[in-house]
Amino acid sequence: MLENEIIRKILEIEGEQERRKAANPLAAYNTGRKKHKKQIAFHKCKKRNRWVFGGNRSGKTECGAVECVYMARGVHPYRKNRREVFGWVVSLTQRVQRDVAQKKILHYLAPEWIDDIVMLSGKKGSDAGIVDQIRVKNVFGGISVIGFKSCDQGREKFQGASLDFVWFDEEPPKDIYDECRMRVIDRAGDIFGTMTPLKGITFVFDEIYMNKRNNPEVWYEFMEWSDNPYLKKSEIALLENSMDEKELESRRYGRFGVDEGLVYPEFDERIHVIEPFPVPPEWQDNISIDPGLNNPLSAHWYCVDFDGNVYVVAEHYEAKRDIGYHAEKIREISARLGWHTDFQGRICALIDSAANQRTLAASKSVSELFWERGINVNANVNKDLFAGIARVKSYLKGENGVPKLYIFQGCVNLIRELKGYFWGEGDVPKKRDDHALDELRYYLMTKPHNASPAAELTAVQRDKERLIRRMRGRGYGK
Repeated sequence: MLENEIIRKILEIEGEQERRKAANPLAAYNTGRKKHKKQIAFHKCKKRNRWVFGGNRSGKTECGAVECVYMARGVHPYRKNRREVFGWVVSLTQRVQRDVAQKKILHYLAPEWIDDIVMLSGKKGSDAGIVDQIRVKNVFGGISVIGFKSCDQGREKFQGASLDFVWFDEEPPKDIYDECRMRVIDRAGDIFGTMTPLKGITFVFDEIYMNKRNNPEVWYEFMEWSDNPYLKKSEIALLENSMDEKELESRRYGRFGVDEGLVYPEFDERIHVIEPFPVPPEWQDNISIDPGLNNPLSAHWYCVDFDGNVYVVAEHYEAKRDIGYHAEKIREISARLGWHTDFQGRICALIDSAANQRTLAASKSVSELFWERGINVNANVNKDLFAGIARVKSYLKGENGVPKLYIFQGCVNLIRELKGYFWGEGDVPKKRDDHALDELRYYLMTKPHNASPAAELTAVQRDKERLIRRMRGRGYGK
């Protein structure tokens, strides 16, 4: 009887918890058996400029609304909470505000948490009303304010305030985005956005997805239908069958809609980009250089493990510098890595064959200038564009879904170029930011291979085989 009584009590407690969750949607958010892992990753991220690129019904708007309520209530599970915060919710139009963001936030705010609602138009509690501000009771005793703005009001309406956060529900115009960034500076506040990218290559593509400024506070995540555990597979199939391939890219996967296709759709930053680790000296293979003066000179250091996996472990990428400067930087990075040299103590590298050419303005070629500065460059590279692209694709795909190309996080320019390399007219890639990609092709076309030395070899034999591999890789033998 005692055991039955305990079971009855447990069931009563569980039933009461479920009733509380039903009355308090915030308490029920991501707490059941089914959890939206990417929503949780968004809330856990400590970066100050966070974006979710998601398809329709992927759950992106939900996490934006909950983040606002977490901050206003002072109950954020992953951040330091404050007694009072002031933030804005920015929608494209007032009508969209009313139907989407405003509705979502009110859904997660229990009535007893609301101190007051200031209306812009309509009556309080009316579904047709437009909210100006919601004053929220903070658990630490203060009053937080969630204000609502719409992009159709114009940039001038976004001036003056100091804010703790701004949530963009869909992509804003750049002038409004820039103005809102100014609003959070005083309080070291946060910007976060949730959007379906339908406008192609915009400032969000460049500043957030490509992160051209290498802003350490930028973070993004893609959400698609299958990431939402509450969306039935039958619904996904129904939606999928109603859209063409291009529309699916943005409305299902949250990918940027562009007229041209990506050259390397196989590249996935979450898979191919890895944290640096100590690389064994035996894996060191070669450096590859794409020379440039006004354009960036791109150089990367490549290693190969005994299974043929390629690791890009370091990067030098800089424009408007002379060969002396670049050579010094290459020596500095090589010294830091403990990079091997040839029998004359020179650093060896592959380079574009154009480096052998002399111009009327220069008495020496780029290759000769590098040689004088201790870098032995080999310009005997395969520059076949399409064969090179195919080789890069094969390394990104790998075998049985396991890639054979990995890039250390610090190689930000190579990562950026891989993400933004598009086909242009005439079925050739656009000549835009492809310097790192050129020398990546040169390197992979050398068919890098690093066989594991046999266990019975002596130290001298291993050194001999290592020297032979290095010499062959630099064009000294077949």
